[in-house]
Amino acid sequence: MTAQDFVPDGARTLDELKAAAASCKGCELHEGATQTVFGRGDTHARVVFVGEQPGDVEDQKGLPFVGPAGHLLRRAVDAAGMDPRQLYITNSVKHFRFELRGRRRIHQTPDRTHIEACRPWLVAEFSLLRPQVVVVLGATAAKALLGPSFRVTQSRGRVLPWPDSAQRPQDFAAPAKLVATIHPSAVLRADNQEIAYNGLVADLTVAARVLN
Repeated sequence: MTAQDFVPDGARTLDELKAAAASCKGCELHEGATQTVFGRGDTHARVVFVGEQPGDVEDQKGLPFVGPAGHLLRRAVDAAGMDPRQLYITNSVKHFRFELRGRRRIHQTPDRTHIEACRPWLVAEFSLLRPQVVVVLGATAAKALLGPSFRVTQSRGRVLPWPDSAQRPQDFAAPAKLVATIHPSAVLRADNQEIAYNGLVADLTVAARVLN
């Protein structure tokens, strides 16, 4: 079975999608994960953030971006002047991929098969959202939405149209604009976190200006 087999036809609400996603077995990641971690936020969001996958804390709590990277992102959103009440945040992969080392679950980057397996959920979310801008957080989200040729490092911090290179762009109701930036976890891993954080805020400020 694939994730498409679990996506309800004609779903009218994000809550309906979330409930259906809880039983998704579209790839092997559901076997080790605690639960599906679906998107959350304003149904009428002006901004949609798309990240990589849930981490250990998100997997346990069932909510995206509630771990260290999520707290950092919230600070950056506030610093950029965005209204958190107008956001929707999700991940391109809905289950936590990890490697067990002793008692620790160590994050592993999803591969192409996981991105493709989870794609129907992302498509379904976008079918119910009409944002003015989508913020792509990191390389995995870029691959899911825009294809392997898109490079965040080359295009970050700029207001871009929905590119023709997007993977099956007809699947998505294209937003007015797109802004790509690094994933907040990259800030936490950076040698100079202050510089990395300021760069993230600068990129999000560009997205905030689109709304104004």
